Amino acid sequence: MLWCDLFGDFQMTTQAVKNILNNYKHENPGVIRSMAQILNHGYLGGTGKVVILPVDQGFEHGPAKSFAPNPAGYDPLYHFELAIEAGLNAYAAPLGFLEAGAREYPDEIPLILKVNSKDLLYKTKDPIPAVTSTIEDALRIGAIAIGYTIYPGSAMRNAMYETLQYMTQYAKSNGLAVIVWSYPRGSGLSKEAETAVDVVAYAAHIAAQMGANMIKVKPPTEKIGLPENEAVYKDNNIKIDTLADRVSHVLQAAFNGKRIVIFSGGPAKGKEAILEEIRQIAAGGGYGSIVGRNSFQRPKQEAIELLRDIMEIYKEVAKSSNS
Repeated sequence: MLWCDLFGDFQMTTQAVKNILNNYKHENPGVIRSMAQILNHGYLGGTGKVVILPVDQGFEHGPAKSFAPNPAGYDPLYHFELAIEAGLNAYAAPLGFLEAGAREYPDEIPLILKVNSKDLLYKTKDPIPAVTSTIEDALRIGAIAIGYTIYPGSAMRNAMYETLQYMTQYAKSNGLAVIVWSYPRGSGLSKEAETAVDVVAYAAHIAAQMGANMIKVKPPTEKIGLPENEAVYKDNNIKIDTLADRVSHVLQAAFNGKRIVIFSGGPAKGKEAILEEIRQIAAGGGYGSIVGRNSFQRPKQEAIELLRDIMEIYKEVAKSSNS
């Protein structure tokens, strides 16, 4: 009997999900329940793969830049409907958007409260997000997890790590899972280094060491961002030629794949480019994707079709892996 079988709510959980949850034996039953809700929900429920809708871009990039391409997106309820109709695993957003629809759509999709954010009105090379909501807010609106962004490479990184430590302890003690957006950025890094494979792997490892249950990073490029790592990667024959190779390496950095790592969709791009990237992430063993602008900036039906195509790729890979 696996450890997960001790909890009655997991009687219908698939072996794939049980295997993942078995990597989190150190967590309390409330956190495990929250993680199970995400893994068991939607079109990919039970496969061990996840696709999440994040809509924090209005705060992070500005409303017109985020929603003008599809004005329906100005309405908070639109994003609930998109995530629900597409059959996604979860929906993540700052407090205002979630508050606006949590009562309207109770228990129809797991909610992730993004508890910190930054804006673009003050330019700085060393970003530090403000804490914009609380664990009490997450509990009040029925969220099952919090999302928190850190910027390794920023001069303000230590303050972010310390706040994350406090938020993580408080969230988990209340049965909430913790998802960390780990985005290298700041005066310590060049723009190219932000997505370099060694730097992204390092960022995933930092998030795992901080106790993240799920980790969100950007798809890594073939570049080595830290000069001192050039010899390390060459001497140890670390494969980074393809995105699939690089994704596999990032997962290795996240406790040898024992932490859930999902990859951001990034700036808006064409459908085939998106799907090819997803194929590579899936081939590298990625647990899934978190797709924002590439979905909600499209008309709803087009967005749903794209999200279903993305989920189908992950579902097929999961079938092969679990057979």
